[in-house]
Amino acid sequence: MFSLKTALLTALLAVPVLSAQMLPAPTQPAAPPPSTQQGLDALRSNQPQKALAILEQVLKANPNDAAANLLAASAALSLYKGDLAVHYAEKSQQLDPNNWKVHTTLVVAYAQAGLKEKRDRERAILHKLHDDPHAPDAMQTSGFLLDMFPVRQYHVDAVEYFHPVGQFHIYYHFVVRNAAGKPVYSIDAESNDFDEASWAKAHPDKAAAGERQFQLVGQSNGVEKDYGMFSGNADYDQVRDQIIGILQAQTVPFPGEK
Repeated sequence: MFSLKTALLTALLAVPVLSAQMLPAPTQPAAPPPSTQQGLDALRSNQPQKALAILEQVLKANPNDAAANLLAASAALSLYKGDLAVHYAEKSQQLDPNNWKVHTTLVVAYAQAGLKEKRDRERAILHKLHDDPHAPDAMQTSGFLLDMFPVRQYHVDAVEYFHPVGQFHIYYHFVVRNAAGKPVYSIDAESNDFDEASWAKAHPDKAAAGERQFQLVGQSNGVEKDYGMFSGNADYDQVRDQIIGILQAQTVPFPGEK
């Protein structure tokens, strides 16, 4: 006789056994979307390519994120992508027109992109803000980053001061970095009073017209080197060309590289 027990056993044996391959894969938690903070962290750790990739993902989701646009411009500058930096910096300016830091980014972006007229317009804006009591952040700074450019294996940051600083009256300060971003040398364009006094006596007409005598002085680990003098005005492009010539002629490591 076909008992109820036999029927139940037969039914159970007919149920297919599910293998591990037949089971649905466990659901993985979704990865958090990239954030502006992650882009900033990558920038701070000297990973501009990673930072730019993160920030571009952020901007795909929210193209009107002013902070992300500004940071993306900074990342592009570190990669010497001036045109791309202009794109992001100008977008940030549209979104946050009263942020003076946008101007400090735009001036470098225009410099890298070779847009000298726009660069100099931003320089004039920064100088005006520095003298504006309603712009306390700008007033508290002594200068601003004007340019970033590569020369051979080096990366150069060029700083312009609002007013000459120090006892030697430094107009421009160039920081020379190695591939890892470490500062290994600096070169100042300065016009000290002692040399200026004797030069003015020898060139009274030029001095009366506002020209001065300038020196280019390099320094690293307490070691100084004079790179010569030039007369005239503190023209950035003229000084920049001389700095590039100095670095191209450097045949031994700087003291800071040893």
